[in-house]
Amino acid sequence: MSEFIVSARKYRPDNFASVVGQKSTTSTLKNAIRTGHLAQAYLFCGPRGVGKTTCARIFAKTINCLNLTVDNEPCNECESCKSFNQSRSFNIHELDAASNNSVDDIRTLIEQVRIPPQISRYSVYIIDEVHMLSQSAFNAFLKTLEEPPKHAVFILATTEKHKILPTILSRCQIFDFNRIQIKDTVDYLEYISKQEKITYELDALNLIAQKADGAMRDALSLFDQVVSFCENNVTYQKVIDNLNLLDYEYFFTLTDAFLQGDVAKCLLVFDEILNKGFDAHNFISGLSCHFRDLLVCKSQNTVQLLEVGKNIKDKYLEQATRCTDSFIFSSLEICSSADVSYRSSKNQRLLIEITLVKICNLGGEKKK
Repeated sequence: MSEFIVSARKYRPDNFASVVGQKSTTSTLKNAIRTGHLAQAYLFCGPRGVGKTTCARIFAKTINCLNLTVDNEPCNECESCKSFNQSRSFNIHELDAASNNSVDDIRTLIEQVRIPPQISRYSVYIIDEVHMLSQSAFNAFLKTLEEPPKHAVFILATTEKHKILPTILSRCQIFDFNRIQIKDTVDYLEYISKQEKITYELDALNLIAQKADGAMRDALSLFDQVVSFCENNVTYQKVIDNLNLLDYEYFFTLTDAFLQGDVAKCLLVFDEILNKGFDAHNFISGLSCHFRDLLVCKSQNTVQLLEVGKNIKDKYLEQATRCTDSFIFSSLEICSSADVSYRSSKNQRLLIEITLVKICNLGGEKKK
């Protein structure tokens, strides 16, 4: 039995071209390498799982490559690239600031910075979660960060830029990483599925991408989990079951009942949702999002804001034609009010049921 490697490691990008969803950042870094305009310190900041550390490693590998390609990508053939790929490079150093955050740790780093690289041009120091450094450690790091030896390049990575001292920020080139778009995540999951010969439904991959909330690492972890559950056949229903997600079909059914003014059906559907173990607060948030999606379907200019699979998108477009603007606006207002009041309510189930009845009355009045 061959050793299993999780997708987040197996398909981790190894050059700028394979980085997903960060084109602006990768283009800037490649241009800096091409023109030789390298700064002494960089700060990569953004949400978790969007490629900060990955880009830092690729950048370090690229600036040390002895035979860059025409596209300014690492060749993977020179000794520097080979040593990096085999995790034996002495020119690239990674430090976890979460567990090495004292003044003594920074002093050790400063002593190490003086040593020139053995093979390549640069010694690159990647400091992850740099916001975890103590105040005194930051202060000890200031002078070296501003005037390091010519062979030293620092790349700092953080998810919380606001916790970093302004004096540190002023010494770095700052790159803000974006949350990865759902379409980009789905495309990458499709690519991996084809590589691994896994059958899939696009709506299923779209659900995984939405659940990941813009983090590619989370998406790949969820994908591995679902593949194990589905036995290499990733379907919409199995993703719903495995990730314990609320099926879109409930919201479509509820909206049809709202339009008919059918209070009994609404309460029965809500009871079924609760019996399946779903949280009522998550339900009302999901219902608000459903009305929001119906609203963006009312105009051809805004329908592009709908981030769902094709089959579900068709259902939204069809249902939106049967909902008036006033019905959607009023429903959004009622759901928003329930969302705000949920925490302070003593009878939370009754609060949601009253909310459903209010929306039902909107549809019932229209029918009447």
